Amino acid sequence: MIEKKQFYINGAWVDPIDGRDCEVIDPSTEEPCAVISLGGDADADSAVAAAKAALPGWMATPVADRIALVEKLLDVYAAKGEDMAQAMTLEMGAPIDMSRTSQVGAGSYHLKNFIRAAKAFDFEAPFGDKFPNDRILYEAVGVAALITPWNWPMNQVTLKVGAAAIAGCTMVLKPSEESPLNAVLFAEMMHEAGFPPGVFNLVNGDGAGVGTRLSSHPDVDMVSFTGSTRAGKLISKAAADTLKRVHLELGGKGANLIFADADEKAVKRGVLHMMQNSGQSCNAPSRMIVEASVYDHVVEQAAEVAAKVTVGPASQEGRHIGPVVNAVQWGKIQDLIQKGIDEGARLVAGGLGRPEGLNKGFYVRPTVFADVTPDMTIAREEIFGPVLSIMKFEDEAQAIAMANDTPYGLTNYAQTADGARRNRLARQLRSGMVEMNGLSRAPGSPFGGMKQSGNGREGGIFGIHDFLEIKAVAGWDPDAE
Repeated sequence: MIEKKQFYINGAWVDPIDGRDCEVIDPSTEEPCAVISLGGDADADSAVAAAKAALPGWMATPVADRIALVEKLLDVYAAKGEDMAQAMTLEMGAPIDMSRTSQVGAGSYHLKNFIRAAKAFDFEAPFGDKFPNDRILYEAVGVAALITPWNWPMNQVTLKVGAAAIAGCTMVLKPSEESPLNAVLFAEMMHEAGFPPGVFNLVNGDGAGVGTRLSSHPDVDMVSFTGSTRAGKLISKAAADTLKRVHLELGGKGANLIFADADEKAVKRGVLHMMQNSGQSCNAPSRMIVEASVYDHVVEQAAEVAAKVTVGPASQEGRHIGPVVNAVQWGKIQDLIQKGIDEGARLVAGGLGRPEGLNKGFYVRPTVFADVTPDMTIAREEIFGPVLSIMKFEDEAQAIAMANDTPYGLTNYAQTADGARRNRLARQLRSGMVEMNGLSRAPGSPFGGMKQSGNGREGGIFGIHDFLEIKAVAGWDPDAE
């Protein structure tokens, strides 16, 4: 049994002040694999005090030096990639091959993009050629509380920590109690990289405890949260009394519009994207909205692709998908699959229960529903599991209306050979991101959503901006620079 009960505060590992034990469950076996401490208000207060004390010195540290420390962090991260992969596979169920590539790789990818963006960004810039005595200064928001989820742990930790560190913020990280081991390892990396005491702090806890305390803390200047829309609303309310900045990256119900002229790999690409990480991605293309003339063929093809997706233990090498994270999530997915059946959707792949041969572990059958209508529960709620809903449209206008008929607005997708149509769709789809014909967004492209998918952007210079205040200065002496 792994034991990681201490918190990282002010540059040292310390015992909890107000802690209680919490078992971490291996979702592949349903057995405890580690024990951590869940902190209380006193632990959160201690971490915030350390971050507040370190803030003036860290803000005054030259940007080039802050970037250099993130570069050192990247080196340490790369050297310990296998340890990080094993931690995430154990605690949240990502298959080991995926952990080594996508899960670990996301962290190094984001750190590299922040370093590149920061080196090209002027943190002190003239307002304009006609106003030599005016300057725009970009400086840290202050103490930032970073609250991260279990599904893409290093993706989210590095998106927040990398941006905050370069911006000059000090921070307190509260990772998900479902997947805390990777964050403990990351704190060890921050220490090894040489970040000054108090710049980065880690306190484990749950949302109701440490999460709420950080969100409402008067000495926290910003909360950056990734997780459910429900939790995002609670954090916004908790933060309101202190008027702190709140950045939210929340849920999604992505539409994948497939037109009759889509390329031959479009359906397979969409199904596999949906099933990746066992469907536990906020930007999953969970609604496949298909042009009527090719609808029957697409349904048949999607069912065939889903039937070939294998499921197995996270520790097993290969291209399979693993379990979902815990019993609560497994039960929620089963309930929604049943709801789809009860409301009249046509089950064409997968269904209720565990895959054949897997009697223990939180495994879900890769599932596809056809003939889904916009009013059905599975078309409206974020399932967060390997469940795809296929719907039919008659023309482009209806496709756009169906795609936008959701409270979410994170990522939408489109598959069509018509360039003019792609441009029209990109303008009319109400989401923070639109990806078409299988093309990924560029390195450093902003990640974030509209509507109930949240606010703010992560990644590259856009992510750094979220941790910066803008200060307008008049009377600047350009000769004294």
